[in-house]
Amino acid sequence: MSARKTSHKPARRGKQPAKSANTMWGGRFAAGPAAIMTEINASIRFDKRLFRQDIAGSLAHCRMLVQQGLISAADGKAIAGGLQTILREIEAGKLKENPALEDIHMHVEARLKELIGEPAGRLHTARSRNDQVATDFRLWVRDAIDRIDAGLKELQDKLLTRAEEYAATVMPGFTHLQAAQPVTFGHHLLAYVEMFGRDRSRLKDCRARMNESPLGAAALAGTSLPIDRAVTAKALGFAAPMANSLDAVSDRDYALEFLSAAAICAVHLSRLAEEIVIWTSAQFRFVSLSDAFTTGSSIMPQKRNPDAAELVRGKVGRIIGDLNALLITMKGLPMTYGKDMQEDKEPTFDAVDSLELCIAAMAGMIADLKANAERMHEAAGEGYTTATDLADWCVRKLNMPFRNAHHVAGRIVRLAEQQNKPLEALSLAEMRSVEPRISRDIFAVLGVDNSVKSRVSYGGTAPANVRKQIARWRKRIAREAR
Repeated sequence: MSARKTSHKPARRGKQPAKSANTMWGGRFAAGPAAIMTEINASIRFDKRLFRQDIAGSLAHCRMLVQQGLISAADGKAIAGGLQTILREIEAGKLKENPALEDIHMHVEARLKELIGEPAGRLHTARSRNDQVATDFRLWVRDAIDRIDAGLKELQDKLLTRAEEYAATVMPGFTHLQAAQPVTFGHHLLAYVEMFGRDRSRLKDCRARMNESPLGAAALAGTSLPIDRAVTAKALGFAAPMANSLDAVSDRDYALEFLSAAAICAVHLSRLAEEIVIWTSAQFRFVSLSDAFTTGSSIMPQKRNPDAAELVRGKVGRIIGDLNALLITMKGLPMTYGKDMQEDKEPTFDAVDSLELCIAAMAGMIADLKANAERMHEAAGEGYTTATDLADWCVRKLNMPFRNAHHVAGRIVRLAEQQNKPLEALSLAEMRSVEPRISRDIFAVLGVDNSVKSRVSYGGTAPANVRKQIARWRKRIAREAR
């Protein structure tokens, strides 16, 4: 089929090209589409990424048709052989794109016909492109979830290794980006292990919910032919066939749920990337990255820019935008399939590409970074970060209501500020000028090392806690891998 060309020039009079039946859409259409219609209608440019899933779905469908006696064993063998040939061809980069064939499904079918002839036309028995694309896309998203989960596991492994190395390395913990209380760097890194653990859990839930097969729903109403949807569902690794044919071809919840989980995960990556940008700055100097994950300046020879972290931070906006794009596409669609839904793939593909790249880049940066323990320790003592320890001591030793203890600690901090001293450098007499009952025991809780060691409550920053949490996470990850 050749598309008619359009032109802004006046049409020439004379003989018009003969109309020909459209081989894709059948006898209903006598003439081919306008060139611009071919361009806007075609999706092969991006949905060719579904070729493995499309061929897997077709092979499962073919075997079921043979089993049910809907096509002969000989035709089934020819179809399966042809599909395997097409798979090898596409993997070798031999796909010849033709916008007139619209999508990967018709490209495979057309090539199958070239290879085996008339039996190729039997493959589409009891199947529509509606349930075909719904099946292919589910399979693709499911595969993407598995890859992303593996990437997140690797990132967690890298974070756990660094957390163990820096389990007792003291740094300032921040609220409002102001020094708040001392924590350990290992504890800080474990916070991201927890975040990425929840991301993996969300992806696992999404995968479980989407793991039902649309194949066999046909265009929207099912089929009168005696197919066995349970057979194809099992062959493709689905838990069951979808129970409603209308829902089967129109549902894109799985893509929306995946993109939502991807966007949340991307936000976690962005927060860690932002911290790396801050930590590597000359003003902080908490960590350093090697040349492998930094770049220089074209004009300032001293610069070492954390570009990998900045690019992770930047790509997150795309992933959030991809979710928003699909939500907007789906919000006004009636049952069942509308061509708008062709727009589900590009944002999903883009989000997967971006997220996988960001996860891999972050894993590389975590493995690469080196902590400046001396600078972190110094910064942890700035800003009177052990003031809460002083207040807690008053509660514990003097049986003082916390609000009163907070007031006492605040006055002692002001006294230290006036003298430009850390809290632990104040004399006992100076502290007693604020609260006479304070004893020498107070010095056991002041100082950042004493502070972090005292935080032994479950989930606290004490180095012993950090090491226990690392062991817990390693056992959990190993158990999940089995």
